Amino acid sequence: MSDEYPYREVLSEASRRAHRYLEHAPSRSVFPTTQALSDLQQLGGPMPDAGEDPVSVLKLLDECGSPATVVSTGGRYFGFVVGGALPVTVGAHWLADAWDQNVCLYALSPVGAYLEEVVLGWIIDLLGFPSHSAGALVTGAQMANLTCLAAARHEVLRKAGWDVESHGLFGAPPITVVVGEEVHATVLKALALLGLGKRRLVIVPTDAQGRMIANAIPPLDGPAIICTQAGNVNSGAFDPVSEISEIAHASGAWVHVDGAFGLWAATSPQRKHLTEGAGQADSWATDAHKWLNVPQDSGVAIVRYADALRAAMAISGAYLHPGEHREPMHWTPESSRRARGIEIWAALRSLGRKGLADLIERTCGHAAKAAARLKAAGFEVLNEVVLNQVVVSFGDEEATQQVIRNVQADGTCWCGGTVWRGRAAMRISVSSWATADEDMDRSLSAIIAIARTSRKAYQA
Repeated sequence: MSDEYPYREVLSEASRRAHRYLEHAPSRSVFPTTQALSDLQQLGGPMPDAGEDPVSVLKLLDECGSPATVVSTGGRYFGFVVGGALPVTVGAHWLADAWDQNVCLYALSPVGAYLEEVVLGWIIDLLGFPSHSAGALVTGAQMANLTCLAAARHEVLRKAGWDVESHGLFGAPPITVVVGEEVHATVLKALALLGLGKRRLVIVPTDAQGRMIANAIPPLDGPAIICTQAGNVNSGAFDPVSEISEIAHASGAWVHVDGAFGLWAATSPQRKHLTEGAGQADSWATDAHKWLNVPQDSGVAIVRYADALRAAMAISGAYLHPGEHREPMHWTPESSRRARGIEIWAALRSLGRKGLADLIERTCGHAAKAAARLKAAGFEVLNEVVLNQVVVSFGDEEATQQVIRNVQADGTCWCGGTVWRGRAAMRISVSSWATADEDMDRSLSAIIAIARTSRKAYQA
């Protein structure tokens, strides 16, 4: 190979620094230190007039950027619902970056387009959805919800004799949108972006675990969409989708499932019962960068009716004539985009059904262990721990918030705060393949010690 090959030195340097980062990540503070955050300023300042040596640029990025990262790739990050990245998916991501494929069209990336079709088929099968369903790979659950709800909007208005893609919503028959009071913010944002509004929703009450109460859904007449949830972001609870679907379909309404992480429970024999009936819905949104543990940004939208998804997403142009193959741009909001299917394929191929089930069950087991230890230590677990989510209170709001701040400052692990059923709480989400028993033991010991110290200081 020619000495003029421009990538060798740069990629070798990047690889060396990436290996060092990943090797030492488990021993680092999970959240960056104050000094690390301050050092980020070295990456700012005025745009340089003259370019800099690429290796020097990587050196600066690593030395100032790596210490300021949140170690969500490690086993002691329990914030939000964030998975780590399986080693094989990091490798696939690197290879995909080298390929630099635009998966807009088959002609731009045969491998990207083909793998997208493969993994969508695998996921539809894994999650138990109708085999004829269609899907799209997007940035995350936010765009997956939007994609699915765009298909829903198309279909319920088509049945009412209205072409929303041609005529918009001006003069269209009104759509009734039903959500539970625990609806996730990304669903509300998607509805707003689609012109369906946030303030004209029908809000249905939920039970103590955040499950929508099906018999509280009002009678529906005309175009209607019901948004359900598989895996409450706090409690992990599942709406009774089967019962809701029966009610909805009797009046011709569309049922959407927001299952950013919860739908993956279907791949575990021990947790599959939680998703029972989810396959009766009409569309489903989930993430791959959560429980499947592929790199960020990777979401999946699946719609029972392929015609509805394609009608809502199709694009046309003089040079965009579809070929004989599936053209990804006709199924997603984006046209040009990276080939996310490569990493998903690597994850599913390397894990297999058994490995994926083990990943789901192992993380749920860690959550159950966390709940048991916190209860034994005298703290109040506020949810029924059915999945990978634990919500815990350390007293009143001020006491709980102080514990959360102290845990985050300690750096042993990272857990976020939330409000659950009107009470301040800490949320522990175990979503990473990298979390081992020793990670849980170390983290829980730190949380309990900090909470006890905080309680004594608060009571003094």
